[in-house]
Amino acid sequence: MNLRKIFFSFLVLIVLFCSFILFKTLTFKSLQRNYQKVASVTVPESAIRRFQDALAFRTISYSDPLLLDTTAFSGFLRYVATAFPLVDSLLEKRILGGYTLLYQWSGQSDSSPALIYSHYDVVPVDSASLTKWEAPPFSGDILDGYIYGRGALDDKVGVLATLEAMELLLSKGFRPARTLYFGFGHDEEVGGNNGAGLIVSYLKKNGVKLKFSLDEGAPLMDGKLVGITRPVALIGTAEKGYVSYKLTINTLGGHSSTPTEDNTIGSLAKAIVQLEQNQFDYLIAPVAEQLRYLGPEMHFFRRMVFANLWMTESMILKQLNAHTTTAPTMIEGGIKDNVIPTTASVVINFRIMPGQSIQEVYDHVLEVVNDPRIQITPLPSGGYEASPVSSANTEAFELLEKTVKQVFGDVVVSPFLLPAGTDSKYFVTISESSYRMNPAKISGISAAGFHGLNERISVESYLSSVQFYHQLIVNIE
Repeated sequence: MNLRKIFFSFLVLIVLFCSFILFKTLTFKSLQRNYQKVASVTVPESAIRRFQDALAFRTISYSDPLLLDTTAFSGFLRYVATAFPLVDSLLEKRILGGYTLLYQWSGQSDSSPALIYSHYDVVPVDSASLTKWEAPPFSGDILDGYIYGRGALDDKVGVLATLEAMELLLSKGFRPARTLYFGFGHDEEVGGNNGAGLIVSYLKKNGVKLKFSLDEGAPLMDGKLVGITRPVALIGTAEKGYVSYKLTINTLGGHSSTPTEDNTIGSLAKAIVQLEQNQFDYLIAPVAEQLRYLGPEMHFFRRMVFANLWMTESMILKQLNAHTTTAPTMIEGGIKDNVIPTTASVVINFRIMPGQSIQEVYDHVLEVVNDPRIQITPLPSGGYEASPVSSANTEAFELLEKTVKQVFGDVVVSPFLLPAGTDSKYFVTISESSYRMNPAKISGISAAGFHGLNERISVESYLSSVQFYHQLIVNIE
């Protein structure tokens, strides 16, 4: 009899448990807003040629300014002025830091202005990979409906698509509701200090406080990557910070025939292992809205997982890498195979989660390594803190969601924590909210082109990017 009661009680608990999970799943409602798709604006065929020409400029940025091809950067600025005559002649233009463009388009009201920003500098192309490119990386050639070239995705697409939209609207006599700034940076790939940094200095000096800023971010992607049947537009509401520390150990060295237990490279290796085994805690706060927006759009069983975070939170956060990450990236030491070196070093890169700081990372490294022989120093290039998290519950976010759905149709829009860095790290200091997205629609194969081989964008996707910026400018009130 007692066994029956125990079994029955156990059965009731299982039923209640399953019912609770099911209830949470069924009441996990969508946060997506509905907007009608608008008619596409007619983009002239010549826009493709202009984009191809822009990709031909070798605007490669380097940490060493002496390596900068000033002819390429100056040539790009002259090309913009020639290719977009209305933008160049009708809007107030400034050139900052030698090569960064800032346009001011005065609005009809005195409402707080907004900033739309992209960068036109690109990363170098590995010479060893040149023969593997299907089209030369600075050609702008079109193959099978794709435009090839360094910057096609990161981020000349943002620059040229925005300029095309501006030129089209100016040709129609359009004037925005609020004042708009358009920034096109020349050094984002090396930190942005002389581009976006100077834009912010200029705006601060003139007492400008932005309603919102929009910078590059994740592209429009196939939803299958996150278990959703529709395309997904991830709007970055925050980005991780960045810092690298060099760990250098100094010892007496010695002969490899008589190694000690705590020899140079072995001790450094131990420190690396300790850092990798003692990771930072996972944090849900910076990605909470992302989970809430994406979860209800997934198929039933995935939705069940996202609806019951009380049970699945740690698993999901781990998949999202929602913590400050630790990555050894460079190591050196040793001069001969039979000599224990007197010094060795490793560089550890950390991508800092919003809510944590560079100081916390340093304290963590110091505590975990716990070896007085190892010196911990930041790289001279420095780092930057994680950004604040902009809310998805703002007029600006809704504006972006509206524009995405008006242009691309049935798309899932969600907040997103960007793991990489952008020039938004400057804009957050003067913006009520800062967002990051790339309206280019890409496939999984094309995604590999960011900083990689065969960077490319489809002709269709480029034209829809122009449509996006055109509609966004029209929508801003």
